[in-house]
Amino acid sequence: MNAAVPQAFIPYSRQHITDDDIAAVTAVLRSEFLTQGPELPRFEAAFAQLHQVKHAVAVTNATAALHLACLALGVKHGSRVWTSPNSFLASANCALYCGATIDFVDIDPDTRNMSVHALRAKLEHCAQRGSLPQVVIPVDFGGLPCDLPEMRALADAFGFKILEDASHATGARLHGQPVGSAWSHATVFSFHAVKIVTTGEGGLIATQDDALAEQLRQLRSHGMVRERSQMTQVPEGPWVYEQQSLGWNCRMTEMQAALGHSQLQRLQTMHAQRIALADRYDRLLADLPVRRPARPGDRVSAWHLYPVEIDAALGPHRRAEVFAALRAANIGVNVHYIPIHTQPHYQALGFRAGDFPAAEAYYSGAISLPLFPQMTAAEQDRVVAVLAMALGV
Repeated sequence: MNAAVPQAFIPYSRQHITDDDIAAVTAVLRSEFLTQGPELPRFEAAFAQLHQVKHAVAVTNATAALHLACLALGVKHGSRVWTSPNSFLASANCALYCGATIDFVDIDPDTRNMSVHALRAKLEHCAQRGSLPQVVIPVDFGGLPCDLPEMRALADAFGFKILEDASHATGARLHGQPVGSAWSHATVFSFHAVKIVTTGEGGLIATQDDALAEQLRQLRSHGMVRERSQMTQVPEGPWVYEQQSLGWNCRMTEMQAALGHSQLQRLQTMHAQRIALADRYDRLLADLPVRRPARPGDRVSAWHLYPVEIDAALGPHRRAEVFAALRAANIGVNVHYIPIHTQPHYQALGFRAGDFPAAEAYYSGAISLPLFPQMTAAEQDRVVAVLAMALGV
């Protein structure tokens, strides 16, 4: 008797590359510029227009974007930065790169984003102790925008800057406006291979602030300026450049920018496909013992992720068992995220399990189900059927 043929692997996410994307990159490879050419400003301008923001500064990856944004916002040795424990490591590491002290604000159990109530309470407590943060980094987890208007009101009242980590949220909207446009002092986006728009690796900082944008452009290229009007001395000739600060080489290549620009032309289509898949998951999962993503009426998620929570009443080990069953069925589920403060490096800084109970409770049951624009209904049906079987439904 023949063994059963294994079904095709379904990843939790997958990039979508078209012939137009390939043609855009190929055109660059045949051009005069592989870096520092016309494609980068074209990509930045298109991104800025779509997100209704004055400046878009693209860099090598979103980790570099977070790091440079922290520096441009004045984060340095002795600064205090707060972020969400429910995020990838980079949301906190960027502060440590600058010599700052990092701390966390627990999440809202419904949105899984930084809790405005927890943020307000922590600010009021720290105001009495003289230990307010210089920068707060809320994270648009899964693509769902944070409560940014309320956070901006707190920022203005308590004197901190908002660096929004919208790595999951390209194309998301809040109160009808694109993320990155209205409330944050700077917003970071990611173009990693499995993100909404990909450049392979890549990141971008959006801001309405002219001076901040100029500082970011210098920081991404060694702290140099070449424009005569920005120099401290009259240049001897057109070859002269000045290093005015300590920067890095975080420039995005022309190939990456061309791919990103091509992908942006399909952003609305890909977003609509993600929304349709998320809507369908909501219907298919309605009778299963899982908690689905929140749907606040004032915002539209980018749906980078579709994370569910296994019902805690099913027992403390059920998430691991369900995860294993899905992986055994060739379904590439993942978990987003292990709370940052529970990592060994952060434990060595003094954080402990139990410090941020809402983030830890979410993590204990979290599984991210596959979701990507080209996912078929049959693939989605298969994911839900295996999940139901693993849950014993």
